Amino acid sequence: MDESDFGDRLKGLRDELDSVDAELIELASRRQQLVSEIGRIKKRHGRQLRDFRREREVLDGVRRAAVSKGLDAELAEDIFQRLIEASLARQERERLRLARHGHGQRALVIGGAGRMGGWLAAFLDGQGFDVIIADPAVETDGDVRFSDWRAAPTDVSVIAIAVPLHDCAEVVSELARRRVEALVFDIGSLKSPLQPALRAAAESGLRICSVHPMFGPDTQLLSDRHILLMDVGNREAVEAFRSLFADTLAELVSVDLDEHDRLMAPILGLSHALGIAFFTALADSGVPAERLSELSSTTFDRQLAIARSVAGESPDLYFEIQSLNRHGHGVRKVLLQAVQTLIEAIESDDIDAFRQLMLKGRAYLSGLER
Repeated sequence: MDESDFGDRLKGLRDELDSVDAELIELASRRQQLVSEIGRIKKRHGRQLRDFRREREVLDGVRRAAVSKGLDAELAEDIFQRLIEASLARQERERLRLARHGHGQRALVIGGAGRMGGWLAAFLDGQGFDVIIADPAVETDGDVRFSDWRAAPTDVSVIAIAVPLHDCAEVVSELARRRVEALVFDIGSLKSPLQPALRAAAESGLRICSVHPMFGPDTQLLSDRHILLMDVGNREAVEAFRSLFADTLAELVSVDLDEHDRLMAPILGLSHALGIAFFTALADSGVPAERLSELSSTTFDRQLAIARSVAGESPDLYFEIQSLNRHGHGVRKVLLQAVQTLIEAIESDDIDAFRQLMLKGRAYLSGLER
């Protein structure tokens, strides 16, 4: 084959590939349209949004079809898993829009220009609320944008507080003094610094509860996502908050307000500390990041992905999570002891001690298997 024939053949194949790609996009779009119709039918008949049995049937069928066509089954399942997740996210958004819980009502998001504040604003907007944003980062227009939340209207149906912890208690107390009638909730990552203000506000008659979304602002599908929900003295507020998420796949988990921070010490404090320690050690290792990426392993890549995610978060927020949790010291102490024990086992050439560490971890983690 001469150079001219090679070029013509290559172009022909690339044109054909472009055509196949266009067909795939068209088919994926058609699949989403069918998904929307299925979601509307489910909504009309009061059916659950997610059907795990049906998903498994689809994925099993995909794997069989892939094998019959000589395609890698894992690749095919991964593609369709992504399609299913996108379909569920679409159905979830459409169900919220059809439910119109917020139709004719207004919601105020204090801190609405932040990342989680922005997520809340979009979520409430998707339910039909007219959303007002109050945040120092926005320019006041006197209508739906206010740089000072105190100037924003509070005669609304819902007020979400998504401000730094050191400001949150003051906002709660001010809302209580104003005796607003809205459903009020904060999304603070820690609750100990807020407890006095939260309980006092509830005692004053404020319809307030405290929540903690256990996911980040990039989340689209709420399936398998947890939202911790705490009763601070107003049960009606708890049920009102639940109703906001009734048409989603989120799992709302009731947690005692006094227990929250003790649970967050390992869940947030320890996991964040490990990520920070990992990327700090890498930065101080003397090995360029580019070189590591050329030689990385599966385990390293997974840890690197977590570390990169942690490194991209707000240092101020993560410092609050570490420094303001009174249960954090105990977890950090255990972490330091674990590292020292590991180092001692290795440097003393004690394989039995090393083995025991591995077996201890395996036994503990086996309780997390689903």
